[in-house]
Amino acid sequence: QVLLEESGGGLVQAGGSLRLSCSASGRTFSMNAMVWFRQAPGKEREFVAAINWSGGSTYYTDSVKGRFTISRDNAKNTVYLQMNSLKPDDTAVYYCAAAPSYSSSIAYYTSERFKSWGQGTQVTVSS
Repeated sequence: QVLLEESGGGLVQAGGSLRLSCSASGRTFSMNAMVWFRQAPGKEREFVAAINWSGGSTYYTDSVKGRFTISRDNAKNTVYLQMNSLKPDDTAVYYCAAAPSYSSSIAYYTSERFKSWGQGTQVTVSS
């Protein structure tokens, strides 16, 4: 089992940037695809981005394409989410999870598929 801890959230003005980190424990980190989800108040948890085990393939939900970048450093057991040009609609608690496999189909990324979550990190974007 992979244990996860997110960090890097905060309050930022619209148009600003934040970089989230997700530190993972467990020797199998480098074998897992990793994903970021987010959950806004009163809304369901939604998929944001995914990265395969090597970092060579990434996939994003349409609303963040061109603004967010997911990356990973397997030597540090860490996955990142660089968020640029932030909008108020990006306000949410952001979570990372280890994925059983990588997919480039949005249908694969339902929150019910993932069993291990970190505590999340709050991102608030003011207008």
